[in-house]
Amino acid sequence: MTTDIQAAETTTASAEIDLAVVEQFAGKVAADLGIAHNSYMAYLGDRLGLWRTLAAAPASTSTQIAQRSGLAERYVREWLSAEAAIGYVTYDPATQTFTLPVEHAIVLADDDSPAAMAGGFELLASVWATVDRLAHAYATGEGLGWHEHDSRLFSGFERFFTPLYRNSLVSEWLPAVDGVVERLREGITVLDLGCGTGAATLIMAEAFPKSTFVGVDYHEESVHRAIAAAQDAGLQDRVRFEVSRATEYAGTYDLVCIFDALHDMGDPAGALRHARESLRPGGVVMAVEPQAGDRLEDNLHPLGLIWYASGSALCVPNAISQGGEALGNQAGPARTLEVFTAAGFSSARHVADTMFNFVIEAHA
Repeated sequence: MTTDIQAAETTTASAEIDLAVVEQFAGKVAADLGIAHNSYMAYLGDRLGLWRTLAAAPASTSTQIAQRSGLAERYVREWLSAEAAIGYVTYDPATQTFTLPVEHAIVLADDDSPAAMAGGFELLASVWATVDRLAHAYATGEGLGWHEHDSRLFSGFERFFTPLYRNSLVSEWLPAVDGVVERLREGITVLDLGCGTGAATLIMAEAFPKSTFVGVDYHEESVHRAIAAAQDAGLQDRVRFEVSRATEYAGTYDLVCIFDALHDMGDPAGALRHARESLRPGGVVMAVEPQAGDRLEDNLHPLGLIWYASGSALCVPNAISQGGEALGNQAGPARTLEVFTAAGFSSARHVADTMFNFVIEAHA
């Protein structure tokens, strides 16, 4: 044993270290640290209304922005300088003014924009708030349920994903499932399984007024928010939300939708089995999952980083908390289709790909 250790130490000591690679990688880490720092700066800009203030007042000094926002000028000046350094705002040294370009405002200052992404920083803030509990989960193998996270997770998730749903659900995802748009127009009963705060449910209800919709989720706070949102939108006559687990809800449906939620479930096969059993004759299940390749090496890119990171902090811990196998949000179409087969579907196929998601259609 001693000889083996000495040999290993000799091999390590004699290995040549490429200092140029060390320097290059250190530079990357330094740049990544700057981006990481900006995540909380961008969140503060969103929380304090600075993005909206900048959008309404281009070419303003730090004093003017502070006055408009009601914030302390010295803090605002440093914040603006950081945002100029990363390129979120521009700076004119001649006038000492800052501007949020209109193209950037579409992303950061308007939640109704199809490109809105500021909610993503709120979501990240929620992860930092529970990072100690995540560390405990990593050390013990225990789970961390969705309901155990900081509440900014739920509002941040809704704000970040709603623009994606508005862009893709009616125009791309539903048309990929054979005949379902025509049936929705005629009037059918739809279940949104794992509905969260109900964004996708309400988008479908707005688009297809002859159909009725039921959203179910185990998380009570999200369901309460969904009920309030339906009332605000005047859709409570054809939309209902209820608290229920994925294997326990009642009723029969023509269409069961699962949006970015199947991989979060502790028993995805059990959830799909219950969905299959709840289908009316001719019914269909549509599952939309985060875009992924079937192999790890297919997902080693910036979007894969976002999905793997969010999966490790949110999706996998939630599935483990439910005693599940933790499918993960980068399972890919092939592995996901295996779950449909295990649930007893007679047919399931991968019918569409968009930039951020893939779509599966399944029949009992």
